[in-house]
Amino acid sequence: MSRAYVALGSNLGNRLENMKQAVIRLNIMRSTKLAGLSSVYETAPVGGPRQSFFLNACAALDTELSPTLLLKAMLEIEKELGRVRSTHWGPRTIDLDLLIYENIIMNSPLLELPHPRMTERNFVLVPLAELNRDLIIPGIKRTVNELVSMQKPAEGIKLFLAQGWEL
Repeated sequence: MSRAYVALGSNLGNRLENMKQAVIRLNIMRSTKLAGLSSVYETAPVGGPRQSFFLNACAALDTELSPTLLLKAMLEIEKELGRVRSTHWGPRTIDLDLLIYENIIMNSPLLELPHPRMTERNFVLVPLAELNRDLIIPGIKRTVNELVSMQKPAEGIKLFLAQGWEL
């Protein structure tokens, strides 16, 4: 089994229910098991058109799927939950981003690992630090906790629900 970390986000419809449904689907995905789930944070949107605030969280998965197959399965979950890709960085029912897969560094037309913008985003780093603050980002050679401490104060991010919210 390999350890992967996934970011979840939603700002359309019932945001929390969208995230719960995504977690259920991640946990029942073939050859994959949910290994951890962060708290949920409410965050201001970054980039794109004017839109509602997001709910964001991170999940740890243990999987036998390759990074590419895992990403394809995640994209299918987005589709099942009504994700429509019409506007770049636009509003969405659910967004699932593969952040890290073991120590793999990858740059293909389909997938870039680690996620190219994760180190700039508190809405990814703060929940990821809950799961594994000592995780070293491949290619960056810094821990998640170090990256959090290097960011500007977590403006526009507030705790929405503590860990255990998926129950």
